[in-house]
Amino acid sequence: MPQIIAFYLPQYYPFKENDEWWGKGFTEWTNVGKAKPLFKGHDQPRVPADLGYYDLRLPIVREEQAEMAREAGITAFCYWHYWFGNGKRLLADVFYEVLETGKPDFPFCLGWANHSWYAKTWDKDAKQKDVLLMEQTYPGIEDEKMHFNFLLKAFHDKRYLKIDGKPFLYIFDADSIPTEYIQHLREWTKEAGFNGLYLIANISITDDKQKYLKKGFDAVTYKRILYYNALSSGNTTNGFIRKLAYLYGTVKGFFMGRPGLVVDYRKHYHNFITDEEYEECVIPEIIPGWDHSPRSKDKAIIYINNTPEAFYKHCKQALDSVREKQNKIILLKSWNEWGEGNYMEPDIKYGKGFIHSLHRALAES
Repeated sequence: MPQIIAFYLPQYYPFKENDEWWGKGFTEWTNVGKAKPLFKGHDQPRVPADLGYYDLRLPIVREEQAEMAREAGITAFCYWHYWFGNGKRLLADVFYEVLETGKPDFPFCLGWANHSWYAKTWDKDAKQKDVLLMEQTYPGIEDEKMHFNFLLKAFHDKRYLKIDGKPFLYIFDADSIPTEYIQHLREWTKEAGFNGLYLIANISITDDKQKYLKKGFDAVTYKRILYYNALSSGNTTNGFIRKLAYLYGTVKGFFMGRPGLVVDYRKHYHNFITDEEYEECVIPEIIPGWDHSPRSKDKAIIYINNTPEAFYKHCKQALDSVREKQNKIILLKSWNEWGEGNYMEPDIKYGKGFIHSLHRALAES
């Protein structure tokens, strides 16, 4: 059976740093709730249905999420994990409770979001540059060991997802992580009694995947939610075509009275799955939608017409790409990224439509 691993954002509760940076009580719902439509027919704001504007500190919410994930046919949640170096973590409370309480009784793994946090300045004419809020660092072997000891506790949990006896670990920024860091994680995981570590690199379509396989990763997944992917082709690395696609989108948007990076999901979802996704070392992603405008307004990439039926067809294509593979892994981006219009959870427009679409595609496959 295919294994569907859904990225899970643990951002829906207030914490000290967000209060300091954005104001008391800020969560992801703040941006979601104040979003405005930018053109006629733009589906904003997105309003959650069954779970409402939830607080992830409540165990009952996490239990209901797990039940919905089971209904969809999702194998595991991949919790975003933030380790900035020297033991500094953010958004740690939710996963800590999941690990300590044993609930929900639903499989999981970790995705290390190893990138710095910035307060983005989306206005290109603004004098103020992006402001660094929290820097990602790699201080050395002592920090690596401290980080591994945290990971090891999670790896030993019976719910932790293993591939051929290897704990699954996703790395967001595969370029910045030092090669020796990867070597140490692999070595220490084996010494702890596992078959090894199953490491996934998140890479650009312009990257050579062999570079990351040689660095120590077992597989890669491509970032395909980009304007030039959608407006030209899913695997183009040609710089001229990318610039032409951007220019085309900008001009078209001007005449249509909307932002330039608006893409029709129904016409372009096939670009998310290319011939490379059929290779054993490439893990495909399924994407229910994308609309970054709650965060970045008219500078956003916005997918329109991302209906449950179109998502179902996208899932079928992705499932076909893993049919002959030894490890039939598909990443689902994402379970609950509401600020990016990238979620499976029910909203007031489609209800459980995307959950039912994935379930249907899996059942037919």
